[in-house]
Amino acid sequence: MRNTTVAPGTPCLAPPRPGEPPLHRLELAGPGTVPFAAGHFDELGPLSRSDRPHRHTFYEIVHIVAGSGTHVVDLAGHAVRPRRLAVVLPGQVHCWQDQRGLDGALALFTEDFLVDHPGDRALLRRIGQRCWIDLSEAEHERTGRLMADMAAECRQRAPGHESVLRALLHVLIVRTARLPPPGARADRSGEPFGPHGSAAPGAPPTLAESFIRLTAGPVARSVRECAQELGVTPGHLTRTVRAATGRTPGRLLNEARAYRAQRLLAHTGLPVRQVAARVGFTDPAYFCRFFRRETGTSPGEFRKHHSSRLPSIDPGRADA
Repeated sequence: MRNTTVAPGTPCLAPPRPGEPPLHRLELAGPGTVPFAAGHFDELGPLSRSDRPHRHTFYEIVHIVAGSGTHVVDLAGHAVRPRRLAVVLPGQVHCWQDQRGLDGALALFTEDFLVDHPGDRALLRRIGQRCWIDLSEAEHERTGRLMADMAAECRQRAPGHESVLRALLHVLIVRTARLPPPGARADRSGEPFGPHGSAAPGAPPTLAESFIRLTAGPVARSVRECAQELGVTPGHLTRTVRAATGRTPGRLLNEARAYRAQRLLAHTGLPVRQVAARVGFTDPAYFCRFFRRETGTSPGEFRKHHSSRLPSIDPGRADA
């Protein structure tokens, strides 16, 4: 993927579109360096605990080992404490609040780094949707060892370290995806937990998973446009997505547009008409009706409710 990394000494802040949160890229140590970094919060710099909302072009796995705080991801705040793990997906807006001795281990990597295990992309999205995961003592220790091994490989850069890092990361992702949701029974098959029997590690993404990826993108599409891009008929796409998710493609597209609008309203100072344009509406009045129908409130009311918790960002500041 282009523009996901920067050379040493290059500011990590990629210019955002006017009114949008800062976009951080992964800084590499030098030419030929793999797009991967691991270590504790302090090793990876002050942005690891940034209290200003921002986005990444890369994935971030966070394993908390000490302290407490609140991790705000998109529109929700999550209490963090030791023995918890989360995946922050590229493009998600997040920040840290109310930190008290917060410490943990991080693994940062671009999508390019998953070339050996493309199925891990779908697993990362599923883990990211769960946000914070509670680990048992044994899982916590096992995760800590994997994170420490990856950090050591990054520091030493011994011959073959890139393949070792990819293998360790793959093990971490698959083991984390296996963890059942709260209250769920263990999966006797050993397959990672996922909705409606989705693809196993290493398998190509299903049609439904590919459609979900399209809905998460910044471009507003119709069901017909999505079907055309995926190389299927609208009818086939509708049947497949409904069987996999229980909802129609049109419903999922509307939910994705409403959620993107919520993020823009909560995290930026863009006028409502510009928010409407960003999510594919040429008529601000129609957007307001759509937003109220989907969320139960007007764009202005929604922004007023969230503005004190997540203030808008001044894109002109480069210290975020």
